[in-house]
This record gives sequence, structure tokens and C-alpha cells, in this order.
Amino acid sequence: MGGIYDPEIAELLGGPPSASSDESVPVSFQGADRHGTDLMIVGDAYEGANRFSHELASYVPSTRSPDQDIKPGKRTADARARDLTRNDANIQSGVRLRQDGVVGAMFLPNPRPNSERLFGKEDVKWEDEHADEITDLWMASAEGQNHWLDAGGRMTVTEMTRLAVEQDTVYGESTASVEWIKEGGRPFNTAIQMIDTDRLSSPLNNFDPKISMGVELGVRDQPIAYHIRMAHPSDWQRGMDANRWKRINAQLRWGRKQFIHIYTMHRPGQTRGMGTMVAAIPEMKMARQFRETVLQNAILNATYAATIESDLDPAAIFAKLGGTSAAPDEIQQAIYGYMAGYANMLGSVVGGSNNLKMGGVKIPHLPPGSKLQLQGAGQGGPLGSEFEASLNRVMASAFGVSYEQFSRDYTKTNYSSGKMASVETYKAMMTIKRAVADRFASTVYRLWYEEMLNRGAFTTVKRVMPSFYEGFNADWYCTIDWVGASRGQVDELKETQAAILRLNNGLSTLEEENARLGKNWRKSLKQLRQEQDWKKFYDVLQQPTDTTNQQNAASGTKREASDGAHIPSPGTAENMFADSEYPENDREEAVNE
Repeated sequence: MGGIYDPEIAELLGGPPSASSDESVPVSFQGADRHGTDLMIVGDAYEGANRFSHELASYVPSTRSPDQDIKPGKRTADARARDLTRNDANIQSGVRLRQDGVVGAMFLPNPRPNSERLFGKEDVKWEDEHADEITDLWMASAEGQNHWLDAGGRMTVTEMTRLAVEQDTVYGESTASVEWIKEGGRPFNTAIQMIDTDRLSSPLNNFDPKISMGVELGVRDQPIAYHIRMAHPSDWQRGMDANRWKRINAQLRWGRKQFIHIYTMHRPGQTRGMGTMVAAIPEMKMARQFRETVLQNAILNATYAATIESDLDPAAIFAKLGGTSAAPDEIQQAIYGYMAGYANMLGSVVGGSNNLKMGGVKIPHLPPGSKLQLQGAGQGGPLGSEFEASLNRVMASAFGVSYEQFSRDYTKTNYSSGKMASVETYKAMMTIKRAVADRFASTVYRLWYEEMLNRGAFTTVKRVMPSFYEGFNADWYCTIDWVGASRGQVDELKETQAAILRLNNGLSTLEEENARLGKNWRKSLKQLRQEQDWKKFYDVLQQPTDTTNQQNAASGTKREASDGAHIPSPGTAENMFADSEYPENDREEAVNE
């Protein structure tokens, strides 16, 4: 460390430097304390780092590594977020809003194979034909009733993608394993097994420093394997499976993924994710308690509550009212006795005037020396108050949606504010879509496409196809965009006019405008062309002066619409996925009791 040694300063600091220390001490007095942190005697340049101010003196957060920040509290945070999602309707609605805003009801593929990079020249016709075939096969494979791509056979890829978004929201990460299933007469063997993040953990009694929270790291801290419990830790009925782990390689030797782990990294070196809900859990809990308290107060205020003041002792007044000598643990009998005795007492005192009223108001009668005091419950802030709104704003921020959408409160919303809220929410949803939904769906799509290409399932292949495994060819084959949820329209007329202006001025494309509506532009144009052909056909039939067409209609002759698309003959492709050649299980299993 540079600087000039000053004996006076050295004396103030405790003497001259030792032989092992620097030979000089800077005049700025900046050194290091015994914990390795910077020590500034004079004061901090940043007020936010001031350790002597009244406001910040006790504010000393931890300075741990990313994994050490996450590891101690992840299990608790995940459990709390999961509990709130289960039992709080507002939080559950927030999770659903995120799923609906990112994925929607159908996550549509838009394949974009790159012919220029694959063949050296652009072939638009092949791209369109191949994209159409891919789309049809994908919809049958991923969204069909057989649920081929789900190892459990219960979910479509859209449903799995929605689950991945929910996992990311609650836990901050989504996990799934890639399986190879041969049985069941399947058209392909690739399948995805969604895995609860609780099962991703380090094996017991394994203190390997390269295994962090179940993720085995390589020399450059890249994931090389994942350790998954054979059963959830709470599944005691599964016997010892909860204490046994399966080691799954991150990928096979030629790069095919075997495990999908998607999370947002907030710090370099971060191994696991933490849910966005965690930052707002205190507000979520307080909001729920606030609603419960307000509702309880409302119920109490709606009941008849009273106390009796008397000179007699409790036992005597209870006997005067006709109560029984029931023990305290027999409270139910005591209550019944009290009510019966009170009714008998009123009858004996006023002789049947227990129904005495004045102006429709009942007049009660009490024993001599007694007073009736009506009690009203205290009233907190009402539901829908500004306090509750402030809590809802914090929770809405955690989900990336607007306050209006989260609270369903549009009382103070006009077109301009609603439009702005919609735009900001849409930007947040598109970010989540790209970071979570697109990554998950694209990974599944690439695995499926690789197998289908090697099986020769595509008819729109050329006679000579570049190898899937050379250079960036896999990327050129599997380039794809995903069409998720519709952006939504606050004013359909105004926004439709804006879309027309963008198209007419070259500021947008049919693909972009259809994506805003949650539609695939190719399918939309094909449907429009088909409808136009049918419209022309019916218009011809309805011409009363055209005798030729009338005769054709009478004879059953029809004009058929045709795409005119040419489908090339099937080509050949290397078959690395033949059952005899595909490695059955290129993964290791580690059992820890």
C-alpha cells in the first residue's frame, strides 16, 4: 500500500508497523480491521455506509456469499411462500395473474428454422413448409390428449410451462429431469419429469465442497450434476426413498440436457434461486391478519353484547338469575342455565311483561341493584382503506403486476392510467416470459426436435441435411419464438386503429401484431385465406343470373381451395437415437442412507 509513513499517526494507531505489515501507512487512515473489512477513521464518503449515524448505527446486514445468503433461509422461505399461496386467496390470485400474463391458456410455437445458415442461401419456401410441419407435429406431441411429453402423462407442455412459472414465482426456480421412455407405444421416447424443488438437496453425510444445495459444480463452478431425493423429505410412507439420492448428469457427452434448472441469478456464483414473493412475505402476512381482524370486529359489532353490574357477588347474581351450580368446566350447562334462569326471573318480576315494548323497542328487566351495560367492539380501519391499499401495492410489486390487477379495484382508474398500468405489467410479463417460460419451453422443444429429426419424422427435409451436431446447426434448426398471453386491450377501437397505423407505416409486422393478441400469424393468415376461399365459393353459389354455376351447384360440383404447397419427398438423416444406439442411462446413482 502506497503513502508516506508518519510517526505521530503510527503512534495514534498503536505503534509502528510490524515487520510483516506494510512499511508505510497512508495518511487517510484507511486500512483493514480484523474481519477484513475496510476501516475509515475519518468517516465514510457514502452516507448510506455511515456506521455512526442514529438511523443506521444498528443496521448491519450480513456480508455472506450468494449461496450462504440463500441456504440458511431457503427452506423456511419456500415453506412460507407455499403456505400463503395455498391459503390466501389474494396471493393465489397473484400467482395465477403471473401465469396468465406470461403463458396464457395456450403457449403457441412459432418455429423459425434458419435456411441461410444451414444451407448457405435463403430458402423461404422450405422455412415455411418446415415450420408448418413442425407446428402440426408439436401440437400433436405437446398439446394432445395423450400428454406424450409429460413423463407422468398428466400435463401438456403449456401446463408444464405454467407450473414452471408458478415454481419460479414461489420458489425462485424450476426443476425437471429429462427421461427416455420406451414403453407404451410412444411415437417418441423423450419425456419431461417435473420435480419439486424440495427434492433438490445435498445427500446426507456428504460434505463435498463442490455440492451446494444439491448442485454439483465443476472447476469453473458450472453445474455438472444434480442430486435428487428419490422421494420428498416428508413422504415417510415411501420408506427409505426419502433418504436416498439419485445423481443426474447435467448433460450427455454430446450436449443433450438431462436436467432442467431455471432460475434468475442475482449475484455471480449463485447456485439456487429465491422466490420473488419472499421480499413481500411480511406484508402478505400482515394484510391477511388485517383482513381477519377487521372482519372479526364487524362480526362483533353485529352481535348483542352486554354486561351486568350488581352489588351481589357473582355466585349470588347467578343464582338469582336461575343459574345452576355447574362447575367451570361445565360451561355449556352453565350458559343454558343462565339463559333459562334469566327468562324465569323476568317472568316472575314483571309477570309476563317480558314482551313489553315502547315504540318497537324492547324494555328489559333486571334484579334490584343491577345495571345493564351495552358493550361495543372497537372498530379498526375498514376493508378497502388506504392502509390495505398500501399493502396491496407492495404485494402487487412482488408479482410484477399493477395494483389494479392485483386488488381488482378499478374505482380510481381511467383509460390513461389503466393503459399505463397495462403497459408496465406487459413489460414485466415479457421479461418473465423470456427468462422462465421461453427457456423452459425452448429446452423441451430442442430435446423433442433432436429426436424427431434423427427418427426421420419430418417429411419436409432436404435430401442432404447438415448434421445437427456440428457447430451452431442445432441452434439454426431449433430457433423458435413463443406466443404467450394476449396483451389485452383497454379500448379495442383505439388499439386496433393504432395497430393499423403501425402496419401501414412499417413500424410493426403481422407477426408482432398477432403476438400481441396471443395468436400465431401463420395460422391466422392460413385461416383467413381459407375463409376467403369459402366466401368466394358461397358468393358464386348465390349469383342468381349465373346459370353455369347454378347447374354446377345442382350437380354437386364444388370449387376446392388448395394451398398449392409442394412437399418434398422424405430425406435421410443420421439416426443417433436408434434404440440400440441411444445410451439407456448415461447417469449415475448415489445412495446415501
